Amino acid sequence: MAARTVIIDHGSGFLKAGTAGWNEPQMVFPNIVNYIPCKENPGPSYARRRVSLGIDICHPDTFSYPIERGRILNWEGVQYLWSFVLENHKREHEVPPVIITETPLKEPADRKKMLEILFELLHVPSVLLADQLQMSLYASGLLTGVVVDSGYGLTRVQPFYQGRPLPASGKTLEFAGQDLSAYLLKSLFKEDCDRRSLFQLETVAITQMNKCYVPQNLGEALDFRERQKSGLDESNTYQLPDGSRVELTPMQRVAPEMFFSPQVFEQPGPSIPRAIVESVESCETSLRPLLVSHVMACGGNTLYPGFTKRLFRELMGDCVSSTKATVWAGSNRNFSVWLGASVVAHLSTCQSEWMSREEYGEHRRM
Repeated sequence: MAARTVIIDHGSGFLKAGTAGWNEPQMVFPNIVNYIPCKENPGPSYARRRVSLGIDICHPDTFSYPIERGRILNWEGVQYLWSFVLENHKREHEVPPVIITETPLKEPADRKKMLEILFELLHVPSVLLADQLQMSLYASGLLTGVVVDSGYGLTRVQPFYQGRPLPASGKTLEFAGQDLSAYLLKSLFKEDCDRRSLFQLETVAITQMNKCYVPQNLGEALDFRERQKSGLDESNTYQLPDGSRVELTPMQRVAPEMFFSPQVFEQPGPSIPRAIVESVESCETSLRPLLVSHVMACGGNTLYPGFTKRLFRELMGDCVSSTKATVWAGSNRNFSVWLGASVVAHLSTCQSEWMSREEYGEHRRM
């Protein structure tokens, strides 16, 4: 079964999917659905609308994110995205077993709804619902440590001991990649910023990927950038899709500083390093040295140049024990959740956690 299991890691920003056993997901696309009005129903109601994947350039105002800040807001959109993935992974019209990673801030009824969609509407033969942070832990090859996951909608910190989360020690920060994008959108386009503008969204995305970094010292980085003469540093300039060139300000270049100094960007605290320290301090004293020596960074925001080095320096300066802090960061850490689920698909010890369609039917009849 493991060889044909399909893993769907549905985050707030992107959906990652593919067959277990690969080194990375074969499908990665934005967590966006678009509702195209029909002649019979040009309005926003559900009846007769056509759902599609991504943003329709002809109707750029009609897209939405089914999952926001780790919460499922639009089950119809979620079902469409899952059905799209499964349709592309069918073998001889046979729907494969599925591992779905669970959203962190799920409501009590969410698990029931997920199983209902998967078994009754998508007709999967068996399902395993997997905790996202636990999957990141398995991807690291470790069973004890602190998982730090910073994605599009949330930043989360969770200590684990021997594969299990330590109770009442996790922290969830509701600032992440989308807040960094919002800051750049507003600072680049000012009063003309429009979060529905495809041109502006593309500009922000390319700026984030190619120009932004985490400074090791914010004050020194800003002083250095401000001393440079305008136009001399090619790395500070960005060519817009229309051909015009924009020179980025020092603060725009170091925007990922938001994760280390959220107050500078008017974001709620604490910073990521402080959240890790507070999380570890809530655990038993005897476990703290072991936990702080195995800090696993994962999620798209940890890919910014300088992120892991700065995280290490901050933890060493504010360490909860005399033990040296160690930050573990894999090259594919933006896919850590998916990779961990790929490991779980092959573990015989996790077979009891799967639910078959027959077991689901029996549970429904009870």
